Amino acid sequence: MSPKIDLGSTPFGTPLGTAPGGVVSYSSDYETADQSLYPNRSAYRSYFDGIYMGYKWQCVEFARRWLYINKGYIFNDVSMAYEIFNLPSVREIASNELLPLQSYKNGAQRHPEVGSLLIWEEGGEFVNTGHVAIITEVSDAYVRIVEQNMNFVPWPEGQDYSREIKVKIGRENDFWIECSFSDATILGWMIQTDDKAHAEISEPELRELFNLKPATAHSSAQAVKPWLNIANDDEAAYVEMMKGHWLTSVEADHLSYYMMSQSAQEALESATDELHGLFMHATDYVLQHDDLLQSFGLPESILPRIRQSWDNRLNQLITSRFDFSMSDKGLKVYEYNCDSASCYMETGKVQGKWAKHLGLKHGEDAGGELFAELVKAWRESEVEGLVHVLQDTDPEEDYHALFMLSAIEAAGHKCERVVGLSSLSWNEQGDIVDAHGNKVCWVWKTWAWETALDQLRVEQDEQQTITDKIRPPGSVPNLSDVLLRKEIMVFEPLWTLIPSNKAILPVLWSLFPNHPLLLNTSFELSPELEASGYVVKPIVGRCGANIQLIDKDRNVLADKGGAFADRTQIYQQLFALPKVGSYYVQVCTFTAAGNYAGSGVRVDPSMIIGKDSDCMALRIDDDLSFLDE
Repeated sequence: MSPKIDLGSTPFGTPLGTAPGGVVSYSSDYETADQSLYPNRSAYRSYFDGIYMGYKWQCVEFARRWLYINKGYIFNDVSMAYEIFNLPSVREIASNELLPLQSYKNGAQRHPEVGSLLIWEEGGEFVNTGHVAIITEVSDAYVRIVEQNMNFVPWPEGQDYSREIKVKIGRENDFWIECSFSDATILGWMIQTDDKAHAEISEPELRELFNLKPATAHSSAQAVKPWLNIANDDEAAYVEMMKGHWLTSVEADHLSYYMMSQSAQEALESATDELHGLFMHATDYVLQHDDLLQSFGLPESILPRIRQSWDNRLNQLITSRFDFSMSDKGLKVYEYNCDSASCYMETGKVQGKWAKHLGLKHGEDAGGELFAELVKAWRESEVEGLVHVLQDTDPEEDYHALFMLSAIEAAGHKCERVVGLSSLSWNEQGDIVDAHGNKVCWVWKTWAWETALDQLRVEQDEQQTITDKIRPPGSVPNLSDVLLRKEIMVFEPLWTLIPSNKAILPVLWSLFPNHPLLLNTSFELSPELEASGYVVKPIVGRCGANIQLIDKDRNVLADKGGAFADRTQIYQQLFALPKVGSYYVQVCTFTAAGNYAGSGVRVDPSMIIGKDSDCMALRIDDDLSFLDE
């Protein structure tokens, strides 16, 4: 909520009163916040028992903290208070259980109870946000509530509630709570109960809407004709890598694709936006706790630079990718590729051109907006000047780099593509320049940050390297020289090392226990994980390397080798990919500036998605048509 100014208000963080259960309500007068106590955004995050409650000292934070202390459950994090009224459940922290939450409109025949959430609509006094309070006493004449961020005045001495609000009961036993603000509206109250009598009716969720469906395009003479425009550099590179105009490498799959429902797409969009926020919370938490940061296996000398990157470049993320398992069993995220992700061109361009070439009218392209959203993210970035697109010599990176280059140029920025590092050099002034003498200042890369850190780890003079060592004029810089140089702004920023590292997953589970989108994950193999089956993952592995799936009977379901066997491992609850048709299918969602921008799928005959796993087209159908098929 927006802070309010009150005569006699108390400084930010001052206790205003204590609600039942010993829950303190604090002043949220942000204009009086002491900068020495709240030097950055991290200081405004509220945790209780290590669980994230919200921002200090918002109304939502207080409601979650009150429920946790008094009831042992919390509702999922929301952007605005009024959104709580549509939540179907709360999460009991001590168990992996969702408890039903019923909504009752103001005037409902079921009266509020002690512990009910009272919700205001957005608008007027609560413009854009709404408001939430906890009801702590109910009578036929009034309700008493406790809350935060309503005003900044201490509660009267000895009073354990913030306000008393007038109530009137109608002839039909309808219960009405007065809204004391002429320009605000009470939506109603929420009760944790199984009883749906008099509650707002919501449509039951059809779990089958979250199953993907295999489909096949019509075969014709047109299907075998070339369809990618090789006059475009990115498409030419793609055709060269695929050895033809194909979306998938298996000839039998050239007409195959997958359908998902509109409800599934909307759930993916919501999950992507929410998860990005959760991963950002967890990243901030890690950077505030040195003991946790040590678990990420990062060189000690790089840590100050990561913190600096987080402080200065938090909002400079261009794009990222989430990997999901989605079926009627649920929607769960595996990990966040926040640094160097792949499959952008397949999702944002190739699958759409494939469908158009085949004349496919069924459904909509799930990645159809991705390119435009990337252009928008680059246009809104802080880039000033020439962008060097750095890539390795891998054929897949050719088209990936060229696709991103086209998005950068479409945003109005000039680009120079650099394949490998041999065309870069140090000049007499100690700068890194390209073959044309242009100073390297802005970089987008296909290399993972970990590759640069591997070079740093073997440097004999690690500390000198991290403080911007200058090499002899004319010599070729190595990757760490380029990416770790303070004068060079790299996308994605250095802080993405934290959310991309799988060590973030146990931290997320500890901060948001039993969150419906997360999987139980730990640094140690627990009895709970053994009982459910588990997945072993190295914290910095790529392309499915060194992942092992083990079921509850200790059978190895899948095991993939790789070069990361010596890295620290984490253990994640087994939640296998669904097998749809001939393949196990993983759904990938892509972001632009931290928001959902499109979806695609990767498939594999094994249970582990790896470097050679194919992309296939994904299309969206309306729910009725999807169910009728």
